[in-house]
Amino acid sequence: MSDADFDAEQFLRNLTRKPGVYRMFDNQSKVLYVGKARNLKNRVSSYFRASGLATKTMAMVAKIHRIETTVTKSETEALLLEQNLIKTDRPPYNILLRDDKSYPFVHLSTQSTYPRLSFHRGLKKGAGKYFGPFPSAAAVRDSLNVLQKLFQIRQCDESYFKNRSRPCLQHQIQRCSAPCVGLVSEKEYAEDVDLAILFLQGKSIDVLDQFKKKMEASAAAMDYERAAKYRDQISQLRKLQERQYVHGAAGDVDVFGYAEEAGQNCVQGIFVRAGRVLGQRTYYNKNDLSLSPGEFMQAFIAQYYFASVQREIPKSILVSDLSSDLESLDQALNEKAGRAVQLAQDVRGQRARWLSLAKDNAQLNLRSHLAGKSHMLARFQDLQDAVGLDELPQRLECFDISHTMGEATVASCVVFDTGGPVNSQYRRFNIDGITGGDDYAAMEQALRRRYTRLIKGEGEMPDLLIIDGGIGQVKRALAVLQELQVDSVKTLGIAKGVERISGAERYFLGEHEIVINGRSEAAHLLQHIRDEAHRFAITGHRARRGKKRSQSELEEIAGVGPKRRRQLLMHFGSPGGIRGASAEELAKVPGISGTIARQIYNALHE
Repeated sequence: MSDADFDAEQFLRNLTRKPGVYRMFDNQSKVLYVGKARNLKNRVSSYFRASGLATKTMAMVAKIHRIETTVTKSETEALLLEQNLIKTDRPPYNILLRDDKSYPFVHLSTQSTYPRLSFHRGLKKGAGKYFGPFPSAAAVRDSLNVLQKLFQIRQCDESYFKNRSRPCLQHQIQRCSAPCVGLVSEKEYAEDVDLAILFLQGKSIDVLDQFKKKMEASAAAMDYERAAKYRDQISQLRKLQERQYVHGAAGDVDVFGYAEEAGQNCVQGIFVRAGRVLGQRTYYNKNDLSLSPGEFMQAFIAQYYFASVQREIPKSILVSDLSSDLESLDQALNEKAGRAVQLAQDVRGQRARWLSLAKDNAQLNLRSHLAGKSHMLARFQDLQDAVGLDELPQRLECFDISHTMGEATVASCVVFDTGGPVNSQYRRFNIDGITGGDDYAAMEQALRRRYTRLIKGEGEMPDLLIIDGGIGQVKRALAVLQELQVDSVKTLGIAKGVERISGAERYFLGEHEIVINGRSEAAHLLQHIRDEAHRFAITGHRARRGKKRSQSELEEIAGVGPKRRRQLLMHFGSPGGIRGASAEELAKVPGISGTIARQIYNALHE
């Protein structure tokens, strides 16, 4: 379909000059583009001028079959209608942001005698206090981790809390004061909760003052153990302030930096609340109409804040590139927030440093994206959609079990991020103390060992835990995560299909089966990480089995006692080295004659 099929001249002759929204359709009545205008006639006419159009814009214009317009009372009203239509129609030539289904919060269940801190996503329906929203699940997890270290407030659910007869692992690693078994008084616990609330409100200086007073009072009462506890809390809080807080700058600020290179672009968001950087997110978007950086960022900001009713608008929004025509966007932001919102590009001091940081990170992330990781990122984005995750997963962990008839069981854990396999963070677990061949018990042991270490801070929690197994293995994994109070990690099981061929797998998200197209990028990513976990597990199993068999086979050879076995191991360094040696090399070991060397060689190579 060419633009000759659309009579632009006739359409423009009768078009109004009032503000409004226009929608462009192709010959199949699919929306190509939605735009808003202060003057509809002037704006739409610009698409049909004789020269000066970008190639990509010309390609879109060639597909136009008809245009529909909606007149509004003001440009601000047109902006809001435009964003609603973009959200509904999702046109291919508009800048599209994923509309997060919900945003993460920290929830404090104040209705309980011993309140609980927890991760919460969605509407704030339940009783208690909510702190947030946070920019990502990782930011909530980081905050909960800090709160555990500083205030030792419980994070377990009510059923777990009410049925404890002794302190759990969280108390043993000094992350919970164990109110479940009465190791802390109601008054002391309430004081810790009050301090946690102050911290979440950004009043860390007040928290520091409280800790100092408590330390001095304990020292005066010669309760030196308690004074030492407060001293450690003060030290932790000061380190946290150095890392996360910006002295001399406060307030709620969203910062967006823009970078463009090789036809691709990247927006880096940094989110500051009460002067504390809560986290950051990276957005890669299409710019199919070749908009200028200022025009692109204006469209991005409009999409970001108006695509969802829940999106929080801070007091200040800093943007690296802005167009000159900001009146309607400014007014719309003020109306939605119900107060004045500062939308700025030229700033000084700490805010200028934040903006510079956002721009630098956007440039670095874009170059990394262009350097070859974009394909893996596309797979992660497809996985996000296929599994229905609210955010792009940044880290995946996959577990597999390998053994031979129950012998030398090994569990593997492989890690992927948006750049692909992270080999340095792969782990193996030698499984012992279970019935041979019990894959469920082996998986349970491996997960418990792995996630006990993670909650101690010895590694980073994944966004998605992948199990090479069906619903039975998934249920065991969910039970372990519940026992360890890890409630922010989703679990996905991969079961081989009936014919056990690649592409015919069954997938279980939690206890529910979901459908993922076997030819999709998401399925290819899951198959990749599953196969990598399988390979890594088999490699470890074979090494363990070979070592075990070499040791046991040496014990069964006549004339090879403990002393000669020790000499062999000292000479070759390992059972594998002995197995790989020839009879002549074996005979060079002190105490090993030629006859015994041939016996050893024959026994190991039967």
